[in-house]
Amino acid sequence: MVFCVQVVDSRIDGSVTMGNRGMEELIPLVNKLQDAFSTIGQSYNLDLPQIAVVGGQSAGKSSVLENFVGRDFLPRGSGIVTRRPLVLQLVSAIEYAEFLHCRGKLFLDFQEVRQEIEAETTRLTGPNKGLSPVPINLRVYSPHVLNLTLVDLPGITKVPVGDQPADIEYQVRDMIMQFICRENCLVLAVTPANTDLANSDALKLAKDVDPQGQRTIGVITKLDLMDEGTDARHILENRLLPLRRGYIGLVNRSQKDIDGKKGIEAALAAERRFFLTHPAYRHMADRMGTPHLQKVLNQQLTNHIRDSLPAFRSRLQGQLLALDKEVEDYKHFKAHDPERKTKALLLLIQKFSADFEKHIEGSGHLVDTEELSGGARINRIFHERFPFELVKMEFDERELRREISYAIRNIHGIRTGLFTPDQAFEAIVKKQIVKLKGPCVKCVDMVIQELIATVRQCTAMLGSFPRLREETEKIVTTHIRERESHAKEQVLLLIDVQVAYINTNHEDFIGFANAQHRSTHTNKKRLAGNQVTSVIPPVISDPRSLTPEQVIRKGWLTINNISIMKGGAKEYWFILTAESLSWFKDDEEKEKKYMLPLDNLKLRDVEKSFMSSKYAYAIFNTEQRNVYKDYKFLELACGCQEELDSWKASLLRAGVYPEKVTVDGECGGSSDSFTMDPQLERQVETIRNLVDSYMDIVYRAIRDLLPKTLMHLIINNVKEYVGSDLLVQIYSLTEKSVLMDESPEQERRREEVLRTHSALKEALAIIGDISTSTCSTPLPPPVDSSWLHGATRTSRSNIHRTVRLAPSLPR
Repeated sequence: MVFCVQVVDSRIDGSVTMGNRGMEELIPLVNKLQDAFSTIGQSYNLDLPQIAVVGGQSAGKSSVLENFVGRDFLPRGSGIVTRRPLVLQLVSAIEYAEFLHCRGKLFLDFQEVRQEIEAETTRLTGPNKGLSPVPINLRVYSPHVLNLTLVDLPGITKVPVGDQPADIEYQVRDMIMQFICRENCLVLAVTPANTDLANSDALKLAKDVDPQGQRTIGVITKLDLMDEGTDARHILENRLLPLRRGYIGLVNRSQKDIDGKKGIEAALAAERRFFLTHPAYRHMADRMGTPHLQKVLNQQLTNHIRDSLPAFRSRLQGQLLALDKEVEDYKHFKAHDPERKTKALLLLIQKFSADFEKHIEGSGHLVDTEELSGGARINRIFHERFPFELVKMEFDERELRREISYAIRNIHGIRTGLFTPDQAFEAIVKKQIVKLKGPCVKCVDMVIQELIATVRQCTAMLGSFPRLREETEKIVTTHIRERESHAKEQVLLLIDVQVAYINTNHEDFIGFANAQHRSTHTNKKRLAGNQVTSVIPPVISDPRSLTPEQVIRKGWLTINNISIMKGGAKEYWFILTAESLSWFKDDEEKEKKYMLPLDNLKLRDVEKSFMSSKYAYAIFNTEQRNVYKDYKFLELACGCQEELDSWKASLLRAGVYPEKVTVDGECGGSSDSFTMDPQLERQVETIRNLVDSYMDIVYRAIRDLLPKTLMHLIINNVKEYVGSDLLVQIYSLTEKSVLMDESPEQERRREEVLRTHSALKEALAIIGDISTSTCSTPLPPPVDSSWLHGATRTSRSNIHRTVRLAPSLPR
């Protein structure tokens, strides 16, 4: 879980190599892998861990970091020198340094780096030992490092000096905890050998955040400064105060060495001689010193990379397979090849034609599961929306009787007629037939809108070629508009044909005898004078032709008005049959709530509230009876207007018609229209029954012929045009060469796909090399660390106290 900083492979006094040859091979491979990931994007980052160096003041933390980097660049001095966290990012490249707060300025001299760190620290904290949790971000580029991040943290202090706050101990602890609490952070607990290890604050903090010791390494510094006759052998042998990963001893440069400009290489050689010649450490010399610490960190890096590679390999292989097909299309791409453009144009138009036909006919592998589209929407217009538009036409019973009365009296003139005139029947019927033109034309408009929407949906696949998409939409839409005008002429002609000849010999026409017989029963059921009934055109299939058990529709509806006192509207599963409307608790249809018979039911629109997002309608009983328990009506709500219209059409099929409301007195005419003599009243009722019967015949004919007419004149014609004539029209364009010019987005997409595909292949090859050239080591077994348990509890209490006492940190 550790990412190495630098590999040192030096021979001192003829000693064996201290580096790790496997890691030497791993460095360029990991760098190449990181470069490949940077080409793909941040989402592929290996998420390499940080190394946090924790310790007290003057414990030698800065020397450890400088030995890693191989450069002398950190501030030195007595007391607390590191007063802001230093986030050190190492990048493998030509050697130079760069600060994020002065981006663009390159530092080639590392003495200037030290001066900039001191100046930036003073700028924010002041010159008198103040602290700040705002980190300094430094990038060091070097050919000898791997891409990783190290963190130099302020030394743990207890007594404030200068401008430091009284609670400096808790502020420093909180600052350190922000870094070492991360699971992806390796903790180097630095403790000088000339102090009591049992009182090491670094070990206490590390044990608190890493109780199992899986990411903590003890570092003992200043072994050369111990009193004569004493040594740290028992500590370094991990016997006195054991850690799971043990301890590593270091000998850093003294202040005298630093003042004397002693180099890093010379310091490493002196450190090596110290361990080889010291009688207490010579038997463990190969496990001591900065090179060995780097070797241990290198091995942790190896373990981390090997543990991460299987998941990365699986992820990269899946992404590579997903891009293979698209890359195959781009591999031989030539932007200015006319042959390629011609072939691509032909294939795209053929695919557009096939997609358009599939959307209309309802076949194909890409089925929309969210909403209706294409042919399904046109089918709903034919069999739901168009019948509903016919029903919505305003037919007022009182106005119809008044018109029939005027027609009969005007035909008789000055004479008193003894027989019912058939001229009145024809005049009224023709007037009612002409009213059908409005719904028929509206049906044509709705079909045209759906066809144009289908064309736009199918041309989405041409988005990579905006000019081709624009021209294709333009050509097909123009043809649809031409067919629209022709279809409207034929539809209006269809109505005129019905007006031209009133066929009273039709087998379904009731005739005068049956009309007079029916009028006798109708007069007994006439409503009071101030009530209005409706002549409902039988545009929907007769409910009596349906079996009682036949299900017309199923779906979810919300009942708005029966659960207001129990927490608001509730949603139920509704089933509409030819005779009843039932609702259940859920769509498993096990627990039925109620079954409502459809006898004497009608529906009315409910105005949409500004606070509600649903569309509602109400069902009520025409005989003023309660529909459900104590409720006079049921208010049912849907999610959208389209669903509302569909439910209304289904209710029409079941014989539940919409209410026609007419305000009293709004109809014109003289008052004598209601003062008919009995003979005239019988004649009016007879004509009304005849009109009702004949309009039933006309409605059935129009409902049957209009979809057939539109299919022949518009839909089938447009399908044939798209399949055969569209390509000819596109080739006839004078600027067809620019139709296949790609959009800038498509060019960027192609370049990105090719770049990503190449980087993925390279990354998989590198991962294969890494997995075969490296080996991992198991985690050391647990050790008895009970000596830290009491310290851990104290440390945790201090952390809570830190959170409680520390002031808010500056941004």
